[in-house]
Amino acid sequence: MTAEQLLEQAVKARDNALAPFSRFKVGAALITSGGKLYTGCNIENASYGLTVCAERVALWKALSEGERSFLRIAVASDSNPPATPCGACRQLLWEFCGDLEIIMGNASGVKESTRLVDLFPRPFDQRSL
Repeated sequence: MTAEQLLEQAVKARDNALAPFSRFKVGAALITSGGKLYTGCNIENASYGLTVCAERVALWKALSEGERSFLRIAVASDSNPPATPCGACRQLLWEFCGDLEIIMGNASGVKESTRLVDLFPRPFDQRSL
């Protein structure tokens, strides 16, 4: 799957977001090394602290299905520039996916690509323990 196709899947996943408070809808699409696709969207609730990000939804779905090897994730928002994964998502993506490619895009067609290590240069992981 190309980066563009993966971003299209993230844009589609964004349509399912439940963001009644922030109105900031995000979609994510995570591709495994074996070519399987897992999508997610952000889901908010009134307590805010229990809100979950699109990247984590996609990651949890993949991990719960036994996936352990990932190539890239696309994140779609409506912001300009496109939103990056939050700190919590960066931490979990690093721990479970390593230095994967991050594709960020928005509904206007703006797209950026980077590596997780560029967004998260000094991660806390098993080497820190």
